[in-house]
Amino acid sequence: MYKFIDDIKSVYSRHNISEKTPEPETPFELSLDTNIQTIQSRMNNTSDLTIHRLKLNGADAAVISIDNLINKDILAIAVIKPLFSYEFIGKMENSLEDIMYRILCVDDVTLIYSFEELYDYIMSGFAVIALENCSSMLAVGIQGYQSRSIAEPESDVIQRGSREGFVEPLRTNITLIRRRMKNPDLTFEIMKIGKMSATEVCICYLKNTASPAILDLLKKRLGSIDLNTVLAAGYLVPYLEENGRKSVFSTVGVTERPDTVVGKITEGRIAVIIDGVPSALIVPYLFAEYFQTLDDYSNKPYFAAFTRWLKYTAFFLSIMLPGLFTALGTFNPEMFPSLLLNKIAGSIGATPFSLMSETLLILIVYEVMRESGLRMPQPLGYAVSIVGGLVIGDTAVNAGLLGAPTLMVAAISAICSYIVPNLYAPAAVLRLLFTVIGGLAGIWGVSILFCVVFVDLCGKNSFGVPFTSPITPFGKGFFRDVILRAGWQTLSSEQTKVQYMPGANLVNNGDVK
Repeated sequence: MYKFIDDIKSVYSRHNISEKTPEPETPFELSLDTNIQTIQSRMNNTSDLTIHRLKLNGADAAVISIDNLINKDILAIAVIKPLFSYEFIGKMENSLEDIMYRILCVDDVTLIYSFEELYDYIMSGFAVIALENCSSMLAVGIQGYQSRSIAEPESDVIQRGSREGFVEPLRTNITLIRRRMKNPDLTFEIMKIGKMSATEVCICYLKNTASPAILDLLKKRLGSIDLNTVLAAGYLVPYLEENGRKSVFSTVGVTERPDTVVGKITEGRIAVIIDGVPSALIVPYLFAEYFQTLDDYSNKPYFAAFTRWLKYTAFFLSIMLPGLFTALGTFNPEMFPSLLLNKIAGSIGATPFSLMSETLLILIVYEVMRESGLRMPQPLGYAVSIVGGLVIGDTAVNAGLLGAPTLMVAAISAICSYIVPNLYAPAAVLRLLFTVIGGLAGIWGVSILFCVVFVDLCGKNSFGVPFTSPITPFGKGFFRDVILRAGWQTLSSEQTKVQYMPGANLVNNGDVK
């Protein structure tokens, strides 16, 4: 039994990760046939490996590529046709420089010297030119794979602003950011993560604005990732959060909008873009930023302040309302108004479950309906919503299985959780916890759990920046762009930008070590 418990602990324990050491590279052979056989053997004669044999000035040559990752028209017009049209003089093994500087009609050409580089380039949409009796090859960038067109992100919709969102190709996402930030200080650094996938990850920041200490820490954490594959942004989030911190809240921001990324890096943040993922990670990230949207800066300051108050209120209602309702209805029903108390008492008396069981049942059934609606095909999703509305909203109440007040509380809580969609996951978990603790320990249990959640928030850091700043520790930015939203004359003021920016005194002044 003890061994079983130790095995379970070892599965979920965080292991120390050492920095990866680069593997030795394998140089090319002088024989072209030997190189081609090595490539085919290493890639298991995969059907999408294309090797185009050529004769240049009587010497053997080959163009190696992956089918459907290159643009075949560019390959024919800008690579193969110029090679056949050029008159080579002398030995072909000395002609790579001529091919590189005088023949090819493309600008992305790189000399490579090992098989590891070749595999990396051809699987990134490059064509590699190989010659007989030559120990190096040329990688030519002629990418032409299909990708989704740029469209408005479905999960991050705004009323006023750009309709463009990130797509899967990394270079396209870099272009979307560069087009909005025409600044020579804007820097993109690409590194590869994943032992098997070798996924390209791009770090985006403003050189003279981002904190060098945070940038070095980010590179160190990314360099220590030992994943085999990276298929989504959530793969990297646990490695970018503070070590040993287990919480329902994430200190890494996620967005699908390039304009949001540009706004954040202007404030000194750093964005992480992943190839194949239509979203970007933002660090450091503050709790107050969950309640900020681009529409806040397109509307009048008074309306932005109103919507932010609405979001804060809705978030706390979404996590605490079912718990408060269960606690008061179970232990302190006298705190309800008389008319409301009569309704609640009548509904509780007509149902076979306790108030806590009834609330939990509604919340769990709602989560089941939500998951089924998300995973099913869209036509079936409509049917699930209709059936769920009829079963839970009407039939269950009329049958006396659920009470109408409890159903109303659960519905209000569920609707409020969608006002801040990026906080839906912690809101769903906390809602259940508050309901359980409210039914078991009453209002005192709800108060204690709220204090625990608040202390957890205040104790979190995002790359050395307090997660709840500028609320705790208190800063003037609390009145500038957190609980209220100042006008653009104040927001754009260089004299007050660093002073009032949330966490800027830690990010930009180099206090983070």
